[in-house]
Amino acid sequence: MLRIGGLDTFKDTHVLVVGDVMLDRYCWGDVDRISPEAPVPIFHVRSRSEIPGGAGNVVSNLTGLGASVTLIGIRGNDEAGAQLSKLLTHEKIDLNLFIDDGRPTITKTRIVSQGQQMVRLDEEELFPVNPDLQARMSDLIQSRLPQCNAIILSDYGKGLLRDHYLVQSIIALARERHIPVIVDPKGREWERYRGATCVTPNTKELETLCGDSLGEDAKLVEAMKRTIAQYRLSWLLVTRGPLGMCLMDRSDTPIFIPTLARQVFDVSGAGDTVTATLSLCVAEGYTPTEAAKVANLAAGIVVAKVGTQPINSFELKAALNSTGVDAPVSTVTQKLTSLSAAITQCESWKTARQRIVFTNGCFDLLHPGHVHLLNEAKSFGDRLIVAINSDTSVMRLKGPQRPILAEHDRASLIAALHCVDLVVIFHSDTPEELLRLFRPHVLVKGEDYRQEEVVGRTIVESNGGTVRLVPLIGGYSTANIAWKVKESGRVVSGIC
Repeated sequence: MLRIGGLDTFKDTHVLVVGDVMLDRYCWGDVDRISPEAPVPIFHVRSRSEIPGGAGNVVSNLTGLGASVTLIGIRGNDEAGAQLSKLLTHEKIDLNLFIDDGRPTITKTRIVSQGQQMVRLDEEELFPVNPDLQARMSDLIQSRLPQCNAIILSDYGKGLLRDHYLVQSIIALARERHIPVIVDPKGREWERYRGATCVTPNTKELETLCGDSLGEDAKLVEAMKRTIAQYRLSWLLVTRGPLGMCLMDRSDTPIFIPTLARQVFDVSGAGDTVTATLSLCVAEGYTPTEAAKVANLAAGIVVAKVGTQPINSFELKAALNSTGVDAPVSTVTQKLTSLSAAITQCESWKTARQRIVFTNGCFDLLHPGHVHLLNEAKSFGDRLIVAINSDTSVMRLKGPQRPILAEHDRASLIAALHCVDLVVIFHSDTPEELLRLFRPHVLVKGEDYRQEEVVGRTIVESNGGTVRLVPLIGGYSTANIAWKVKESGRVVSGIC
């Protein structure tokens, strides 16, 4: 049986990631006319965002799940490289990006309209790493190995892991210390991956290696058998898109794992999520089958997001608790998301000209008054975002006896409502920073406030939005419900 509680130990896991780091840039906007200068669309820029890509996205997934990471990679001596380093500066990341003056930072800029990529602009120069940098990286890798529970080689074919000796030395050192090595591969030269614990190609990558079409299960199984034997792998995990995954170890017995994604908006970065989740599970002693199923579940969550967005422990725990590893990812789970993913989703809705409504509160002990407020809020627009105060925030606002329900439980209840589209948890006492980030068209509160008392009103109105007040249903409050429960307990106790 899967040890769901084991996810809590990810915070004690340290992973070494070596690979091709890049900067993913997104340009959000819309197209509504053709240029008079040439038969091309005119793209109206609405907003921009930047996140770590490649091995950087692997790291974001690892830290999102609570792990500590040592990252070793290369960047250019340029503005993009400086921004990438800034994005990867985190208390749980031991950041080691060597600067190579002879190459630009790998940058991929995606132009997105109405949730669809129109074009991608790549800035990169592909050539081997110079010997001096490679020697310095090798020394650093050896010094960091003793503290690692797992190693990920994130190979995007950009040059860092092209050297056979470097990759083989990492694998050999790891085997001496019984540290699992997970490889996300690229290209046809797999000899450098020989002896790795697991390699995680997608179907196309394995087809490139084998030089054959592997659409049929029987052909896939035979190719996996040959690959495991030829490169002395402990096991092989092939991701198959809508067909799920296929896992095989040296017993040559395939395990087919069906996809758990209900909705697919963007597959960007899903392979990074699989590699990251898999490595943590293996480091914590999960069996290959358990690890693959959890990784499959994580992939089902991230493909429902727009753009390259990592998994986080909240989302994965919610999915495991609500569906398990063998059921499709629920709609409720897809609504529970990180702040960065929520902002990206919000921007996508805006480019589709949808009206965004925002409300916030503690929502402790969900009652009919809350449901009425949220249903009314949804009537003011197309998408409703609900921000919920974290446990520490509620305690500051309501006192040491609150909240009654933990933040994840409160968020799950709100997400189960049909009228709600996204739920985020915030730790401050007011939603002002969230309002600056989301820039909703409508901010909704109950009529127990006056317009001038609504926190964040000026922020919303300065962005062209409005504040709407909803009439309350009398007789409902969390405090009253808690008091009634307490009193009924006393009565029952007296009767007994």
